[in-house]
Amino acid sequence: MTSVKLAYEFCARTDPGRVRVNNEDAVCVDPQARLALLADGMGGYNAGEVASGMATTFIRTELARWLAEAGQHLKAFDLRRGIEICVDNANQAILGAAEANPQYSGMGTTLVVGVFQGSRLMLGHIGDSRCYRLRAGVLEQITRDHSWLQEQIDAGLITPQQAAMSSSRNLVTRALGVEDNVLVEINEFKVEPQDLYLMCSDGLSEMVCHEDLTALAAANVPLEEKARRLIDAANANGGRDNISVVLVQAGQTGSRRGFMSRLLRTA
Repeated sequence: MTSVKLAYEFCARTDPGRVRVNNEDAVCVDPQARLALLADGMGGYNAGEVASGMATTFIRTELARWLAEAGQHLKAFDLRRGIEICVDNANQAILGAAEANPQYSGMGTTLVVGVFQGSRLMLGHIGDSRCYRLRAGVLEQITRDHSWLQEQIDAGLITPQQAAMSSSRNLVTRALGVEDNVLVEINEFKVEPQDLYLMCSDGLSEMVCHEDLTALAAANVPLEEKARRLIDAANANGGRDNISVVLVQAGQTGSRRGFMSRLLRTA
């Protein structure tokens, strides 16, 4: 009988890119809560960075506190509900800030939030910021963009190749802080040892092709170096937008082994 426990390593980096003066992306991780967040803000002068910063800070603080109180053995329904409540509260906070400060009117943000518990990932997202999973050398996008282009693709009106060339790539159909009711899409995934999860803003996914993303994600280097290389690649291709990366590496921490394997391991 083999009992696998997973450890998680977290890394978050953000960069303004080569064109934008300010950085409207925000990232944060909480290794103790096994929580990762990424947001790409939009709207007005500096308002985008206010929205993304509020979203990541608010949700990290509230969700980490709730997770600590709830413990490690949460049912999936309760974890989903906890994420929904924290996202809704952040949405109301951003709306309130925009109402109180006219210069923030119209601000909003995308969001990706992941909670890792044991071998489970509960992943929520709003907008077109993404999460990919690298497993056995294959990089797969595990979020679906909430964007006008994705809706056109789903309806069979355009091809993914046509979408890649479109000038409407930044039109999102969902955002945090825009309407009273926000719909966060939440999906559950089983985590396997050695999985790598890559959250990113479109400043990375639009500047680096899937083949190059796969090669960079699969490189046998520390997470900090991997994040730096991903951002460098986006900048090398033009860096037209802010670039943010959150990496979460799953690793096996221990298992019950046979007598001989344990003996050889300690020899």
